[in-house]
Amino acid sequence: MKKLIIDAANNKLFFMIISDHNNYNITHENSKNNYEKLIILIDDFLKSINLGFNQVSEIYVNRGPGSFAGIRNSLSVVKALRLTKKIDYYCYSFADFKGENKINYEDIPSLCEKFKIKKNLINPGYMS
Repeated sequence: MKKLIIDAANNKLFFMIISDHNNYNITHENSKNNYEKLIILIDDFLKSINLGFNQVSEIYVNRGPGSFAGIRNSLSVVKALRLTKKIDYYCYSFADFKGENKINYEDIPSLCEKFKIKKNLINPGYMS
């Protein structure tokens, strides 16, 4: 199964699929218009690599700190996917990975396991 990473807390919207053999990613402008169609952007990304939500086993979403609108919308989308598709999710923050040097998005699933980030737990950190 594939793992989906969503980061809407930063300057760009970032999506990544981690699979057994390949990783795919895409970025989009961080804008109000894109927040409103976040689920469509994710669906289009998955379709562009011939995947559907039924092939995603876990979602990792950045809970901040960062953009209030980006975090709020990404968490809403992930919670909706949990309800409708039964996909487990993890809410991480780069601050959770204390002591780690350069962190790549590919490392997030293993870092969540290493640092015992809990499933389906949300504690957003917004910046003012």
